[in-house]
Amino acid sequence: MDDPGQERQLNIHLDPDHLAGVYANFANITFSDYEFTITFARIDHDVSDGEIPGVVVSRVNMSPRFMRELLSAMEDSWSKWSTSEGIRNLPETPPRDGE
Repeated sequence: MDDPGQERQLNIHLDPDHLAGVYANFANITFSDYEFTITFARIDHDVSDGEIPGVVVSRVNMSPRFMRELLSAMEDSWSKWSTSEGIRNLPETPPRDGE
């Protein structure tokens, strides 16, 4: 029987066809009582008149519990990224006299 305190590791395999990932610059989120669906698309924003062309590159369905976990993970990653960007973009301070 597994020890409840035992650390477990994920062993996730990535199919080489998905290694490069896909680019998306638009997302739409829909939901029902049972699941959330995030549709990712690539949109051509350069079109000035008429319909804006786009293509769906991925669609992910998930439970409400997993959606909450995903939001928490995204908030954590965003916070870490924006902190590192803020540090990276601090203005250089000129050396003080005598240094």
